[in-house]
Amino acid sequence: MAKVIKDSEQHKNRMQAIKKHVDKRIAKAQEDKGTFVLLTGNGKGKSSSALGMVARALGHGMKVGVVQFLKGEWNTGEIDFFRQQDNVRWEIMPSGFTWETQSRDADIQSSEQAWCQAEEMLQDDSFDLVVLDELTYLLHYEYLDEGKVLDALMVRPENQHLVVTGRGASDALVELADTVSEIKEVKHAFKRGIKAQKGLEF
Repeated sequence: MAKVIKDSEQHKNRMQAIKKHVDKRIAKAQEDKGTFVLLTGNGKGKSSSALGMVARALGHGMKVGVVQFLKGEWNTGEIDFFRQQDNVRWEIMPSGFTWETQSRDADIQSSEQAWCQAEEMLQDDSFDLVVLDELTYLLHYEYLDEGKVLDALMVRPENQHLVVTGRGASDALVELADTVSEIKEVKHAFKRGIKAQKGLEF
C-alpha cells in the first residue's frame, strides 16, 4: 500500500501524476468491442455481479440473454424480476444441482440442452450481452466439451459482451477472458448456521 501523504502540495502533485497516468491509459483504450468478463473464485457474489451487469445493460436499452446452469427450478427474486423485463431471454438448465439428479448421463443430457440455448445466443448478433451463469462447473465435470465451448465463445459476434461465472475456471477460460475477477471468500453466513436469506441469496 502506498504511503499516505499528508502534505497538501505533495498530495496534489501525486494526484496530478496519477491523473496523467490514468488519462494516458484511457486515451490508448479506444477499442470498442465485445468484452468477455470471467467471474470465478470461491466467494459469494459472482452471479450477483453478473446480474448487476444485466441490469446495467437493460438500463441502456440493450438486449440480454441469460442461461443459468445448475440452478434448476429453484425460484429466485432475480428470475421473477428479470423475466418481467423487455429485452431479456432467460433460460434455465432443466435439471438442478448434480447431487439432486444423481445421474451423470442425465446431467450431461441436461447440460447439452442448456448449452444449445447458449449457442443460439452466442450466434445471434441481436444480443448485446450474454451471461452464462455457473458454466465453469459443466466444463470441470466434463459434461460439456471444453474445446467446443471455447470455439463458440471465440466466434461470437464482435460487439457482443459475455459474462461467465463459476468456481474453478480453467486456465483456458482465464486466458481467453478480457477481464477476470476472482471472488475470495473470507467468511459466509451459511457456515455460521444462518440459512439462505430472501433478497440476498435468492
